[in-house]
Amino acid sequence: MNALATFAPASFAPALLMDAEPVVNTAPLRRFVGDFAGLLDSTHDLDQILARGQALLAGLVAQDGWLPEEFAQPNPARYQQYLLHCDSAERFSVVSFVWGPGQATPIHDHRVWGLVGVLRGAEKVQSFHQRESDGSLVQQGPTRELLEAQVEAIDPREGDIHRVENAFADRTSISIHVYGGNIGAVARATFRPNGEERPFISGYANATLPNIWDLSRTA
Repeated sequence: MNALATFAPASFAPALLMDAEPVVNTAPLRRFVGDFAGLLDSTHDLDQILARGQALLAGLVAQDGWLPEEFAQPNPARYQQYLLHCDSAERFSVVSFVWGPGQATPIHDHRVWGLVGVLRGAEKVQSFHQRESDGSLVQQGPTRELLEAQVEAIDPREGDIHRVENAFADRTSISIHVYGGNIGAVARATFRPNGEERPFISGYANATLPNIWDLSRTA
């Protein structure tokens, strides 16, 4: 009995310490993942996926506070892509893009559909298309600015080549991306202005995922 009495408080000590740590409420992300999986269960129509998916993503980026800090960290060397969730069948992935001040992507494509929503800050997006005559790149429309809580779609049927940059030179911006596949494993390309392609697979900056399934810690 004495041994048990001595052992019991020690066994609960780690739990008490864990409860004292600040906990990010990832419930909005968990609900989004479930709702998006339900959307893909209900239809294969890309127009429906993009339209209804934009509404779901708009709801997610309209609120802040759910993204764990470790998946919101900039890197002074380059922008970061943190995988937040990948569907078990790789039908979709959710990624946080963290842009340090002034950071930008090269011109690149996607080869899957996508959705982009700005959680913090703002982004500038310039689309391109390739000339049929020689494959060189031409700017497609003006540069767009995507502001906090705004969402746009990437539709490969209409062209999916673009360049993205942080709209701010003095602070970090964060956007949440949803792609129609495991985007970190998709063979894609960056482009030179003459249209020359350079194959790449982006991978991810993180080796572990946020635990969005622990219902004992988040509502």
